Amino acid sequence: MNDTATEIRSVVVEREIAFPPEKIWRALTQPHLIAEWLMKNDFKPVPDHRFTLSAEWGSVDCRVLEVEPNRTLAYTWNAYGLESTVTWTLTPAGAGTRLRMEQAGFRPDQEQAYQGASFGWQRFLDNLQQVLAR
Repeated sequence: MNDTATEIRSVVVEREIAFPPEKIWRALTQPHLIAEWLMKNDFKPVPDHRFTLSAEWGSVDCRVLEVEPNRTLAYTWNAYGLESTVTWTLTPAGAGTRLRMEQAGFRPDQEQAYQGASFGWQRFLDNLQQVLAR
């Protein structure tokens, strides 16, 4: 039996952030804040809402899959042949929040996209933390 599921990889970034889930949730779901740390967008935290993330290099077609305020946000992330899902999980941790981002759906032939995402998400989360600190 050919099990292709094992070949699909994920990029996972986890951080402890010294802000409550509600504040991080706003930065993940308000378009003007998303634009500051990720990309320009027409996001709405509504299941099945289709939106576009756009940057100088191009755009990402997305669709909201799951919205559980202050806990979970998931959306598709489709660009340049990559069909993936981004899932944000917020877990209260002490005085702050454990933030977990998983982008799942990288095929074996998408090594460049996988490496790019591994690097890119670290930078996006650095930017996110700067937005939160303001």
